[in-house]
Amino acid sequence: MQDQLSGLPVQQLLDRIHADLNADQAGEVADYIPELAAVDPDLFGIALVTLDGKVYQSGDSRHLFTIQSVSKPLTFGLALSEQGAATVERHVGVEPTGDAFNSISLEPHSGRPMNPMVNAGAIATTGLIKGATVTERFQRILECFSAYAGRPLTMNEAVYRSEKDTGHRNRAIAHLLRNFDMLTEDPEPDLDLYFRQCSVEVTCRDLAVIAATLANYGANPITGVEVIKLNDVEKLLSVMSSCGMYDYSGRWIYDVGLPAKSGVGGGIMAVLPGQFGLAVFSPRLDRWGNSVRGIQVCEALSRNFHLHMFRGLRSGSNVIRAKYDASMISSRRNRLPRIEKLLETHGNQTTVYELQGDLLIGTTEYVTREVIRAIDQSSTIVLDLRRVMEIDLAASQLSLIHI
Repeated sequence: MQDQLSGLPVQQLLDRIHADLNADQAGEVADYIPELAAVDPDLFGIALVTLDGKVYQSGDSRHLFTIQSVSKPLTFGLALSEQGAATVERHVGVEPTGDAFNSISLEPHSGRPMNPMVNAGAIATTGLIKGATVTERFQRILECFSAYAGRPLTMNEAVYRSEKDTGHRNRAIAHLLRNFDMLTEDPEPDLDLYFRQCSVEVTCRDLAVIAATLANYGANPITGVEVIKLNDVEKLLSVMSSCGMYDYSGRWIYDVGLPAKSGVGGGIMAVLPGQFGLAVFSPRLDRWGNSVRGIQVCEALSRNFHLHMFRGLRSGSNVIRAKYDASMISSRRNRLPRIEKLLETHGNQTTVYELQGDLLIGTTEYVTREVIRAIDQSSTIVLDLRRVMEIDLAASQLSLIHI
C-alpha cells in the first residue's frame, strides 16, 4: 500500500518535511526515567491517516516507543464512557494550569486536579477506571488503546519498572489526591495502573490512527470500530486543545491551532476534526517536554496549508454550485411527451439548486435563506444533493425550523 502512495502529493510533502528537519538536533531526551534516557535521540518518524483509512508514513514511523502522556486523553475518554461526565468532573477539572505537567497543582478548596492532561489529573482519571484488580483494569485500558490503534498493543515491562522505581513525585501526588478523596482507596494500585498505561508501546503510525479515530468522530477509519461516542470525543478534544501540550498549550493553539497531545517519549498526536490524524515521533524534547521536531512538523503543516481549526470551513455562497430553472435542464435521452409538456409549462417556475460540500449550520443557513427568497418567484424548489458529502444534525434541525 505504501508503494502505491509514494508518488502522491501528501507522501511527497511528508518526505520533504522529514528531510528538511532530519538534521535538527535541538533538545534532549527525557533523562529522569532511565529507560527513556537510553532511547536513540536521532529517531524521527511522521505519519498521517485520512478518514478513509489511507496511511502516509515517512522515516521511523514503525519504531516502537512508549506512549507516556499521550495516553492521558484516551484514559480520560474511557473514564467518561464508564463513569459519565458528572462523576469524572467531580474528580478532575478541565481548566488549563499554565504549570508544568508534573506540577502539584490542585484546586485550593476541593483538592481537585485542574485538568486530566497534567499528572495529577491523569492519576485521578486512571483511578476511575473500573475493575476488581489492577490487572483487570489495565486490561480494559489496553483493550481501549488497542481499539484506537486498530491492532493489539502491549506494555514495555522495562519502562514500566523504570517508571515505578523512580516515580517518587507521582507517588507524592497520588497520596495528596488520596488526602482530598480524589482517590477513594489506597493510592498505590491507581499509581501502578498509571505507570502501566504510560508504558504501553506504540508506533508513530499507531498514534496517527488514534488521532484519525478522534478526527473521525470516534470511529477507527481502518477497522470501522466505534471506540468512543461523539459526545465524549467533543470533551476529549476540547481538553486537548486547551491543555494537551503542557504549559506550552497556549502558544501551540495560537500557532498551530489543532487539538494535540504530547508525551515525554517523543510522540505528538494532532487532530484536524473531520479531516485527518497526524503523529510525529522524535525523542529530543524542549524545556516543556514536547518533541522539538514534532512541533516543527506540525507548525510547518499548519502554516503552509492553513490547518488552524479556527480558520474553519467557509460558509455561504460556495455551497451553492449552480442555480437555474428546470427549463434549462437538458437530457441525453428522449423525454416522454408528458415530461416535455410539464417542463414547457412549469420549467421556468421550478428553481434548481446544485449544492456541494458539507451542509453544516453555517452553509445550511445560507441555503435556506436563498430558498425562502426564491419561493416568491418559483412554484417548485429542487435541491440537488449529489455533490453533498455530509448533512449534520444541526443542518437537519435548521432546515426543519425554516420549513
